[in-house]
Amino acid sequence: MQQQQGVREVQVQLPLTTEAIQPLRLGDAVFLNGLVFTGREGVYQQIFERGLEPPFDIRNTCNATFHCSPAVSEPSPGVFNISAVTATASFRFAKHVPLLLERYGVRAVIGKGGMQEDVYQSAFRRHGAIYLTTVGYGIGAIYGRGIRRVKDVFWKDELGLAQAIWVLEVENFGPFLVECDAEGRSLFAQANAEVNETFQPLYAGLPLPALKRLGEETSPTREML
Repeated sequence: MQQQQGVREVQVQLPLTTEAIQPLRLGDAVFLNGLVFTGREGVYQQIFERGLEPPFDIRNTCNATFHCSPAVSEPSPGVFNISAVTATASFRFAKHVPLLLERYGVRAVIGKGGMQEDVYQSAFRRHGAIYLTTVGYGIGAIYGRGIRRVKDVFWKDELGLAQAIWVLEVENFGPFLVECDAEGRSLFAQANAEVNETFQPLYAGLPLPALKRLGEETSPTREML
């Protein structure tokens, strides 16, 4: 571990153990070493809607998953290179993630945007899991530098290249920020509370807009999805 500009950098070995997870703090910059598997809507549909078992031993070999779309090339049949990975929004899969943690022992979920606080409290805290968020946008190629090789690919024919499960051997893979720690605390929730405390008073006394789009919300404490 090293301190740099107020952010602690942590190298973590995969598969994750309780001993590796417990010391991680909100805002730590984590770099991963070991095996990570990708998953998005196609994978969740296969497992939780079609009732198929995962095609490999998640719990004991690869207990960190990445919500992402990899940039895959196949220079020769059966040989794959992934030069970049772009995270997708994890809240899209929030209804399935608790079962992923419970049934298959996933201890780290990587993505962007985070998930609802109640999911962190009811599922992540219960199973001692963490959520890691990517840093900014447009840096998929930087994350790609940490991918050493494609170890396995599953459900490629059924789901296609973007939706398949890719098991990646990674080294110094990151940085990812700890958004949810093992106690279910959320970095985004804390930051939002601080931002709202500062900016909500600025809305006081502002006139309502003369025109607004259908469904548009003007309250600073509510938003429409």
